[in-house]
Amino acid sequence: MNHRLSTRAILLVLLLAVLTGPTHSLAQVSLVTVVDLAQRNSTAVRIAQADVDKAQALLAENRDVIIPTLTFSTGLPAFPETGFTGTPPSVWGATVQSLVFSVSQKRYLDAARLGLRAAFSSLKDAREQVALDASSSYIELDTVQQDLQATRQQEEFAQRLVTIEQQRAEAGVDPLKDLLQTRLTAAQVKLRREQLEARAATLTTQLAGLTGLPADSIAPAHDSIPAIPKITAGAVQPNHSGLDAAQLLARSKQLVAKGDEEINYLPQLTFAAQYNRNTTLLNDVNSFFAKPLPANNFASGVQIEIPLFDLGHRAKAHESSADALRATVEAEQARRQSDIQVSTLTGSLRELDTLAEIADLKQQIAQEQLKSVLAQLELGDGQPASQAPNSQLNPKTEQLARIDERQKYQDALDANLDLVKTRLGLLRALGHMQDWLNELHGK
Repeated sequence: MNHRLSTRAILLVLLLAVLTGPTHSLAQVSLVTVVDLAQRNSTAVRIAQADVDKAQALLAENRDVIIPTLTFSTGLPAFPETGFTGTPPSVWGATVQSLVFSVSQKRYLDAARLGLRAAFSSLKDAREQVALDASSSYIELDTVQQDLQATRQQEEFAQRLVTIEQQRAEAGVDPLKDLLQTRLTAAQVKLRREQLEARAATLTTQLAGLTGLPADSIAPAHDSIPAIPKITAGAVQPNHSGLDAAQLLARSKQLVAKGDEEINYLPQLTFAAQYNRNTTLLNDVNSFFAKPLPANNFASGVQIEIPLFDLGHRAKAHESSADALRATVEAEQARRQSDIQVSTLTGSLRELDTLAEIADLKQQIAQEQLKSVLAQLELGDGQPASQAPNSQLNPKTEQLARIDERQKYQDALDANLDLVKTRLGLLRALGHMQDWLNELHGK
């Protein structure tokens, strides 16, 4: 009986431990999930979406001026009226009014359409920038974790090397400076591990801020990262949504400036209709007219407004012209900066491609050297010590070869990371980030 009670107690404790354990566990999150969450959580994307909503409302505002507006008003006098008030007293009234013709309004409507297209382009540009930031951080975190794993292995080899060198120094085989050099190597490897751990923590925090996920629940899945396409500036047609937005906004402001200028000398036509329900309550209005005041009154007409002298509209036209000039210059500046960025990235890409190839070759050479050292340690080199004293291998040589192989592997990881990030930057600069994002969603 006591045995069964103790077994139940142990099971209960284990169940409580599971239920009260940490709620967040480190689980792999795919790149496409990180990009989607970052775009949904991004303040820049939400601001761009708000600009789209504002541009849609502005377009509706300029389009709806030709739709008649209907207003209704009602009221009664607070005190009995005495004398002629100038307007017939009414219980309620209704007014219909709409714009019939205006050249300036056509400019404003076209400008609003361009503004909406610019807002959509800005939204796309914001989404691509967030995707670039999230992808770069995600891929770098994946690389740092691989680098960190190799560094920890390298640290184990360095500790073994320190132990071996200390024994050799105590036996008088190697001088003290070799031991100090070995300790320096171990300290440098330890420093690199600490730097990588700090960088991994920073990248995890960045991804948590981008996606809204808990920092302790993010782990990259290497298989979810597709290959970055090898594109060049001359091979594809640039299609940068940010530049499109700047150019569309400049054209929109130019149309607004033209409309503000034309309103100073071109007439516009408006239609109006009015109905009043007159009353003789609390007034003696009939004593001022030859006939009694009718209850129903209706009037309509087309009003033609011809501008003659309006300093306010002229000042507004100058303001709009300055805004249009600024937007045009900013679009030209953005175009020049984009060309410089594409040229810089293209040049860097060629150099980084070669550096990555060199780093990969060095890693392969280090792997072959390690295999050769291990084979010689196991089988011997087949040469007498008197003929090849420098070829006599020992455990110290093995650890040095292992450390060097891990270092070359880390160098290859770093070189390939620089290459990948530059390729992503060139994709972004050429406006083809969306193509890669579509590939992400297709996986």
